[in-house]
Amino acid sequence: MAKGVFITGTDTGVGKTIISAGLALALRKRGIRVGVMKPIATGCIGDGRLVSTDAVYLFEAAENEYAPLTSPIRFRNPVAPSIASVYEQKEIDLNQIRKAYLKLQKLYDFIIVEGIGGILVPIKKNFLVANLIREMGLPIIIVSHVSLGAINHTLLTVDSALIRGFPIKGIIFNRAPLVNYSLAELTNPRVIHELTGIPVLGSLPEMEDVDVDRCRYGNLKVIFEERINVDAVLK
Repeated sequence: MAKGVFITGTDTGVGKTIISAGLALALRKRGIRVGVMKPIATGCIGDGRLVSTDAVYLFEAAENEYAPLTSPIRFRNPVAPSIASVYEQKEIDLNQIRKAYLKLQKLYDFIIVEGIGGILVPIKKNFLVANLIREMGLPIIIVSHVSLGAINHTLLTVDSALIRGFPIKGIIFNRAPLVNYSLAELTNPRVIHELTGIPVLGSLPEMEDVDVDRCRYGNLKVIFEERINVDAVLK
């Protein structure tokens, strides 16, 4: 199994990029050479060459040197890759992803791959994110929200991963309120751990000084190290 993790989520917009970047910052502080990858990005910006703000955020956090390897496939429309490919008339070359991943493995000690959406998002016909996870051979970290619905969303993701035999490093909850939290937000992480037996690696609060689109990290590294069990990720 390759050294690294695949960051997936219970949904889109749960904060996979923040978690991936935070992990890269924390590992770099430990002297680990970290390679990052967003194999497929949709919702990219730019008039000519498309740019993924998520991929840029990861690239800068890890201080990588080879941008094309970080973000090999990019689309403008913020939809599933299989749909974006049809509407933008651009074929998804899976070999391009595979080659970029193999090069990153040779260049860095630990690879962080951020998926798109959840593990059942279609990349091509008969090829889901789950197929990409299997090919890369990486254990996964599941990123979830803590609000109402988190139990169902997280259990569905865990169940889907376990059915496929994917090793799960743990679950990280994002945007957990520090004050004025609801009963669901207070109890969901514990209930999810009890129901799944999957380790909860920690939770991150909403951070006003962190902004992916503006490439701002604020106190992400410090808070990530304080609130996330990085040692468990490296085991």
